[in-house]
Amino acid sequence: MRTPRTSLVAAALLAACGAPAGGGAPAAGAASAVAVGPSAPSAAPQAAAPAASATAAAAATAATAATAPAFPAPAPCGALGCLAFDAPAQAFAHVLQGSPRVLAVGEAHAQQGAEGVPSATRRFTELLLPALAGRASDLIVELWAVDPRCKKEQVARVEEEQKAVTQTQSAGNQGEFLALGSEAKRLGIRPHLLAPSCQEYDAIVRAGPDAVTAMLEMIARLTAAKAKALLGREDAAGKMVIAYGGALHNDVAPRPGRERWSFGPELSAATGGKYVELDLIVREFIKDSESWRALPWYPHFDREAHPDKAVLFNTAPGAYVLIFPRSS
Repeated sequence: MRTPRTSLVAAALLAACGAPAGGGAPAAGAASAVAVGPSAPSAAPQAAAPAASATAAAAATAATAATAPAFPAPAPCGALGCLAFDAPAQAFAHVLQGSPRVLAVGEAHAQQGAEGVPSATRRFTELLLPALAGRASDLIVELWAVDPRCKKEQVARVEEEQKAVTQTQSAGNQGEFLALGSEAKRLGIRPHLLAPSCQEYDAIVRAGPDAVTAMLEMIARLTAAKAKALLGREDAAGKMVIAYGGALHNDVAPRPGRERWSFGPELSAATGGKYVELDLIVREFIKDSESWRALPWYPHFDREAHPDKAVLFNTAPGAYVLIFPRSS
């Protein structure tokens, strides 16, 4: 979960980038912020010569298949379908074999004192996101865009309630989420923020000691609603929607008592099962603590084995955990 306060420039950057094509120009002041890369290629030339385009596409596909590098097969590494890959990109390609409509990526957030180790967000942005260019239409980032119509007192109260969750996290987390959105835009993938209403802020404040629970439920609800809206857009047909945030919200089979914190079951049903849950774990962040030990893959992970490999667990149908190689 991320702090709800996002700078106006950052909010404009992702909100404007996420506007549907043809939906009008960005608001004043957002133009320079959104000019972070080229727009998606125009489809006009394809429409002008469909037969030639199809022939060229088939030739390109054949050429790609002929020249694609032959990667070594992954090595089995234990229970839960464990496989050890030479590189994270190879493990990621394995996860995407089923061509999901929704790819729900969850991460273990970087904590204070870990700034010297590349975070899961940074690794996803640099190592995995490029493989989704042309395959994904949209990216939902777990950052909140504050509605300027909301009372400042509301926002301040929610921020105060959230400190219990965010105070131990790395100060660079929010910036890396914004960098992820910018890179997605450059690759032709439209990024979107979550946009809580003022009424939702009110509900969190009224929840009192249950404020954090109310926030977790709201994140799941807003993400599910946004993803379903994007899936229904005509120009996104056949492409996947990516949701990126904390590993708590993407569970396709949430633990008892946490069902309302996850959008997994709802989006799996909405896509006819074409939903993939992928948790990204930085090896150096794994601790011998109660919260880590509660994870289903933890008893089967040997941190001393395959330290230079990307380890992938298949914890349930459509659910994966990718543990990055040891940082160099």
